[in-house]
Amino acid sequence: MKLHKSKVLFGLLACGVLLTACGGNKDNASNKGSDVELGEVGEFPVTKEKIKMTMMGPGTGEAEWKDMPVFQKMAEMSNIEFEFTTPPTADFSTKLNLAFAGDDLPDVLFGTSSESLTPAMEMDYGSQGILVPLEDLIDENMPNLKKIMDEDPSIRKSITTPDGHIYSLPMIHRGETAIWPRGPMWYRGDWLKALNVTELPKTTDEFYDLLVRFRDEDPNGNGKKDEIPLTDVKMDSTRPWLMGAFGLTERGIEEINGEVVYTPITENYKEYLTYMNKLYSEKLLDQEVYGQADEQKKAKGQNNQIGLFPDWFSIFTTGKAEKEATDDLMFQPLTSDVSPELVVPGSTRMARETFAITKNCPSPEAALRWVDYFYGEEGSYFLSKGPEGALWDWAENDKGEKVRVYAEGIDTSDTEGERAKVTPNYGITVPTMGYPETEDMMILTDPNQKPDRTFIEFIDSETQAKITPYAKVPYPLLYLTTEESEKVRDSETDLKKYVEQMEAKFITGVEPLSNWDKYVKTIESMGVEEYVSVYQTAYDRWAEK
Repeated sequence: MKLHKSKVLFGLLACGVLLTACGGNKDNASNKGSDVELGEVGEFPVTKEKIKMTMMGPGTGEAEWKDMPVFQKMAEMSNIEFEFTTPPTADFSTKLNLAFAGDDLPDVLFGTSSESLTPAMEMDYGSQGILVPLEDLIDENMPNLKKIMDEDPSIRKSITTPDGHIYSLPMIHRGETAIWPRGPMWYRGDWLKALNVTELPKTTDEFYDLLVRFRDEDPNGNGKKDEIPLTDVKMDSTRPWLMGAFGLTERGIEEINGEVVYTPITENYKEYLTYMNKLYSEKLLDQEVYGQADEQKKAKGQNNQIGLFPDWFSIFTTGKAEKEATDDLMFQPLTSDVSPELVVPGSTRMARETFAITKNCPSPEAALRWVDYFYGEEGSYFLSKGPEGALWDWAENDKGEKVRVYAEGIDTSDTEGERAKVTPNYGITVPTMGYPETEDMMILTDPNQKPDRTFIEFIDSETQAKITPYAKVPYPLLYLTTEESEKVRDSETDLKKYVEQMEAKFITGVEPLSNWDKYVKTIESMGVEEYVSVYQTAYDRWAEK
């Protein structure tokens, strides 16, 4: 739908299974004394007269927010013009902390994340009245987000703090890749063809056998023994997928049938380490896995040296064209003797703390009506691709149909770089709902070009076959109380550091697995029992809502 300068009806979401919404705490701090006169809920303009507000968010350096067509067009449509403070992403957390400490806050925070506006900060500043509670204001002013939360009550649960308030808004994912907790693993398709592999491994034994073939049978065809069967950077991306073969989905806190466990001291995790040590010792796992950066991994991929690797899409590692990437098959989940059921990690499909309103805001209602547009399908596309005339324009093809094409002057060899100049929805988390991209949403280089959804449909097909049916969220997205956060803060840091070090030593053989019991006792001495107990209490509280 084309956006008009006057009134735009907000698009409403139609998705999911209809469920009953959870109620919020009725206490709120909306600015009822505001002189701002509002328009109709769900329509533009948001305010009847032009007003100004201030906004703070992390800048990616591609363009100033004041120059972005998304914000310029939103000011025109909504009657709300923002003045922006956008420290570089690398400095944003520090600048935000200084703003809170110096009581020098903007009216709204946009594009923040749990790394910059942490859950602890959110609850602390919310309890002090510095951040405005939003639960009742959402119901009254945000028809798009309210509908989404009514249809999926887990969203409301996950953004409600232990004191019953909602202090920030989420980014919600519902597209083809939303279930991914991170990029999947990909088999290099031309290697599979070279070895005449017609069926992917389904067990750890079959997986081992294929990696041996990758190592020994010259699948890249250069006559050299330079093949690396499996690679990663510190196992951070491959670990969760491979741990699934041993019945686990996360190295750390995981909920299994209502019980919270610390997986690094389980027998299943020991079996995972034993298996990975075998792969490493036989050079089936990259010998530089703990020493290389992502750039080195990608260089090996572009040099056709790796058979299985993690990335969001395989082309980011191989350097292939998109049309060739459908030969690279997604990793098939594995079973093992200790875990006969298929399981892989799944995403909560949501990121919190992307939008908050401070006590300084002249009209929280207006701010929420403004941002609610991005939770509807029309507004989500607007935030992602910008308004007509910036990144794209309407054109007519030979059949007389209206299609989207890249606007004049856009460098089509770097469309993402061009998009970064149009919208803040680039490299940061933003308050929106992600919808699957349909054919009519695609931007073409030529109006008579036939929209090619081959790659998108391939990704969707692989995801539906290999991830969606087996995905399990390791631990729900929830809040710890302030007291609980203090209890686990130090032990969490120490445990994570120790386990990271020991995993690398066990896998590379620097530390023999015969020292497993000693390793477990060390973790027990670091307070892991209380650590797990805190997360069990938090989980039980979340599950009872």
